[in-house]
Amino acid sequence: MTTTNPGNSAQSNDPIIIKEVTSKRQLRKFVQFGLDLFKGNPYYCPPIFFDEMNTFDPKSNPALEVCEHVIYMAYRNDKIVGRIVGIINHRANEAWNVKKCRFGWFDFIDDYKVFKALLDTVAEWGRSKGMDELNGPVGFTDFDREGLLIEGFDQNATFANLYTHPYYIPHYERYGMESEAEWIELQIQSPREAPERVKRIAKLVAERFNLKVAKVHSTRELKRRFGYTYFDVFDEAYQKLYNFQPLTDRQKRYYCDMFFPLLNFDFVTIIVDENDQIVGVGVGMPSISNALRKCGGRLFPFGWYHLLKALKAKKIPDFELLLIAVRPDYQDKGVNAMIIDDMAPYFAEYEIMRVETNSILVDNYKSLSNFLMFDHIQHKKRRAFIKPL
Repeated sequence: MTTTNPGNSAQSNDPIIIKEVTSKRQLRKFVQFGLDLFKGNPYYCPPIFFDEMNTFDPKSNPALEVCEHVIYMAYRNDKIVGRIVGIINHRANEAWNVKKCRFGWFDFIDDYKVFKALLDTVAEWGRSKGMDELNGPVGFTDFDREGLLIEGFDQNATFANLYTHPYYIPHYERYGMESEAEWIELQIQSPREAPERVKRIAKLVAERFNLKVAKVHSTRELKRRFGYTYFDVFDEAYQKLYNFQPLTDRQKRYYCDMFFPLLNFDFVTIIVDENDQIVGVGVGMPSISNALRKCGGRLFPFGWYHLLKALKAKKIPDFELLLIAVRPDYQDKGVNAMIIDDMAPYFAEYEIMRVETNSILVDNYKSLSNFLMFDHIQHKKRRAFIKPL
């Protein structure tokens, strides 16, 4: 596999050939190109290689039951110079009454001809399927990395979020893409305890609505006690958020099996009512970005050691707060305060210095309000684009 130098923006007159990825061997090259393009970048966080491969395997990824997709790579002089995935999420399109052709995993050398050739190819595929809008960069679902980075290129990328080169931005603008959604990310100086106001609200809410914190200590215990009902809370809480797709039962099992074995359950907070029904969930994890940089996203032969060391650390300098979800009938009642109050003592116990939020929509004021009371900076911003087909 030839590594492409993304910093070389010289425009070549040699023809660009677009080829569809149809074999596992080609898919490995597709995944590897995404890693090679960021080689040497100290801020990029590579994905886990076999997870990326499984993402495009219908036997592994249940999202493909509700999505059509096509994978392309761009070649020049027999060298890979770009890649893209075209996606039609039928379940999301039905929920939002739209005809969107999504695109994701869109990476390319600094050459507008390559950018245009790849996006034109996906656009034509989308039109052939009856779609009328081109939307991205997004994934199959909200659990995939999404949003073009437009601020924060000198900040460490998290495992959950997409990192892209600065030179991507003018190519999107030249193509005529318009902003449809924007997210920001915050870095919070870790509190050693919840503010007194949060503690007071947490206590009042628990007493008024007869709520309590339910701690579990393993994936097995979580499944035994709650089944997959915590994903029902995600579905209800996020149904009005951008591009949301209600999860199928198989997707719920898939994401549980993928993500929960990575978690330190000290940082899984579940709020339940008097009937032991979940009304709110908070989930976070130690940052594994540095571990993945060390192993280049490959767990073998020794990458698993770096990953396990990061996940089991007793001192955690950097922490990723993946999500807080509260059932709609309990939103605006202070349940978030109970989640923060439960997590805060563990920030002190593990000597956490910095807390990274996941991407938050700029107009999601309810979510943003959870963090503005803490010492924080907004250090990243990302955008999803739209264009009529």
